[in-house]
Amino acid sequence: MQDADRGPETEIDGRDLRIGIVQARFNAAITSKLAQVCIAELRELGVSTKYIRHVTVPGALEVPVALMTMADSEDYDALIALGCIIRGETYHFELVANESGAGITRVSLDHQIPVANAILTVENEAQAWARVDEKGRDAARVAVEMANLMEDLT
Repeated sequence: MQDADRGPETEIDGRDLRIGIVQARFNAAITSKLAQVCIAELRELGVSTKYIRHVTVPGALEVPVALMTMADSEDYDALIALGCIIRGETYHFELVANESGAGITRVSLDHQIPVANAILTVENEAQAWARVDEKGRDAARVAVEMANLMEDLT
C-alpha cells in the first residue's frame, strides 16, 4: 500500500534495537504524555523495555547535550528528542526552538545516528495536546525505521 505523502509502506521492526529517549520536563504534562505514547509505540514495534533508556532534562535547550552524551556512548541504535515549546510574548520561543533543533540535528550528523525530533513547537497548549499522540507515535516509528535503514546502509 502506498500513501501519496509518505511513499511505500515500510515494515518497521524494532526487535534488538537500543533506543535512547531524552525528554524535556518544561511543559511536563505534555512531554510526559509524549514519552508515554512514544514508549508504548516502541514496545508495539518490538523494542524491548530493557533496551529503552529514558532520561529527562530541564528544558528543550538541554536536550541536545544529553543526546550527545548518549550518542558518544555508542550504546544506542537511534535516539529520540521529546519536548514542547509554546510561543509566548517574547523572542524566547524562536531562540529555544531554533537552537534546540540545530543542536539535535548536529548530534545526528556528527555521530551518524538517527535522532527523531519530537519537540513540539506550537502557538498554544491546545495545539500541543492536539499533536501529542501522533507526534509521540511518529517519533518511535521514525527512530526504529531509521535505525534499521542505517544498519542496511552500513
